[in-house]
Amino acid sequence: MINGTPSSVSTFGLSETEAQARLKSDGYNELPRERRRTPLRIVMEVLREPMLALLLGGGLIYLLLGDVKEALILLAFAAVSIGITVIQETRTERVLEALRDLTSPRALVIRDGIRRRIAGREVARGDLIVLVEGDRIPADAALVEAHDLQADESLLTGESVSVRKIATGDIAQGRPRPGGEDLPFVFFGALVVRGSGLAHVVATGPQSEIGKIGQSLQAVETEPPRLQVQTARLVRLAALGGAGVSVLAVILYGTLRGGWLDAVLAGITIGMSMLPEEFPVVLTVFMAMGAWRISKARVLTRRAAAIETLGSATALCTDKTGTLTENRMSVVELRLPDGAAFHAREATDSAVFRNFRELVLHGSLASAPEPIDPMEKALHEFARRLEVADHPRRGWKLAHSYGIRPDLLAMTQLWQRGENTFAVAAKGAPEAIARLCR
Repeated sequence: MINGTPSSVSTFGLSETEAQARLKSDGYNELPRERRRTPLRIVMEVLREPMLALLLGGGLIYLLLGDVKEALILLAFAAVSIGITVIQETRTERVLEALRDLTSPRALVIRDGIRRRIAGREVARGDLIVLVEGDRIPADAALVEAHDLQADESLLTGESVSVRKIATGDIAQGRPRPGGEDLPFVFFGALVVRGSGLAHVVATGPQSEIGKIGQSLQAVETEPPRLQVQTARLVRLAALGGAGVSVLAVILYGTLRGGWLDAVLAGITIGMSMLPEEFPVVLTVFMAMGAWRISKARVLTRRAAAIETLGSATALCTDKTGTLTENRMSVVELRLPDGAAFHAREATDSAVFRNFRELVLHGSLASAPEPIDPMEKALHEFARRLEVADHPRRGWKLAHSYGIRPDLLAMTQLWQRGENTFAVAAKGAPEAIARLCR
């Protein structure tokens, strides 16, 4: 058993009542995420910015001193900056929320013995999920049945090569980490690239492997932007310097001239003249305008402070899969038994038709007709680009497909044209293909 899951599971699945009870106790099958930022929350975050606080403070002091014109100018700039930021970030929040809804996977589950398609967030612990090629796995699950099942777990491991899955019937050893071959477990967020299967859900939401990653990210503290830190330091220095000079002016004015009310007003005036109110006007408005400008290029800015971080970047560090590379395969080189080599990026297409045409054709024939696996996609794309994959137009149809097995690491496709014409194409491990070809 694992987390109360028996090694033999009924194919009847949960009842709807049991599923709802588990959703109520465990919560919905959702990844941890920040609380949604409402417009009021965005306003409060903006008002905590030191330069904007200085701008508002300066405007209020001018208003108290009776200088309405200066006060209105500063408060107007502050209001414009707050308005642009709130509109921009509220729109970004709405778009991000819509994207989360669109990317939420749908799941095919068996409940009360009936297959039904539900939202991924409604998958409960103990559900029986049906997996087919092209599905995004909605939760961590133990395999009950597997038929040539392979999954792309690059979202969890960073490795784009798919891994083979098997249903061993013995899952007492506990859940392993993602990425291994011949494991009886599938993981939330992985993509089924080949085959089909039936799996019993053992963990959902924050308890899944990807949920644990999300929880660890919640503990990460974001370092404030350098400009914000420098601005806060400038505000403190200006405030301390202005306060010191103002107190000194009040004492000297009151002592020498005796008019303490005039002395206080003179001290406030001197202090206000030392405040750098132009800085917050420029910085806050420019940050908001920067977020608005890059939104025209369809780049969403959740917080305006990110503009400064983006602009000050001097080095970009990348991982390999999907960042430095395109997270997709491509054909680079072909070789024949006589040693002839074809470099896809250097040679001309005519060379393929003369010497390598059969190899390219059988590469596409050995792949699924509608590929999901990255390698098969690369073979189909290469054949299509060179106009070699013309078997559908010549009347060929797929008669049977033999998947990869532990005892034969090769995938074989049997094609038929007419009643008595057949073609067999296979791809796989070199030793397996050599054995098939004798």
